[in-house]
Amino acid sequence: MALKLIKLTKEYEKELGEMIEEWRADIVANHTDGSPGAIFRCDYHDFDYYLAHLEHKERTETRVPDSVFFLLDDERNRLLGAANVRHELNDYLLREGGHIGDGIRPSERRKGYATALVGLALEECRKLGIGRVLMTCDKDNIGSAKSIVKNGGVLENEIVDENGTTVQRYWITL
Repeated sequence: MALKLIKLTKEYEKELGEMIEEWRADIVANHTDGSPGAIFRCDYHDFDYYLAHLEHKERTETRVPDSVFFLLDDERNRLLGAANVRHELNDYLLREGGHIGDGIRPSERRKGYATALVGLALEECRKLGIGRVLMTCDKDNIGSAKSIVKNGGVLENEIVDENGTTVQRYWITL
């Protein structure tokens, strides 16, 4: 298995559309969330616009600079998921969002890809000079918690968000 993180290019336009549609169907059918939210911010049908607005380059009142990577199975030339690496934390991200938002497309879950994705995203954090990485997940998201712990995550605490959901906060020292 040859997994790597890539930046999205025109070459993967069709594959992105297939992955997003699969994910959206799962969100509707199973009332799940779309994580990382960054890949759902814009309509992928206008691919040039999508690429131009996929990442935030500068800090604003509500956003921090980020990088979006896609997990590619090079052998199958298939997008398996995505990670949104935030270059810094604002108050919201420090409380609930963390440095990395990640997700695996529904048909590829429970195969160990999330653990690999988190590991590769941590390498990107290291390149940015982030020494301690915060990752969060809903308490009932056992798979996400396992992928964080397998990559060195140590549970600091749990908080309850504005929707009443218990969120676990993990730190990973690089």
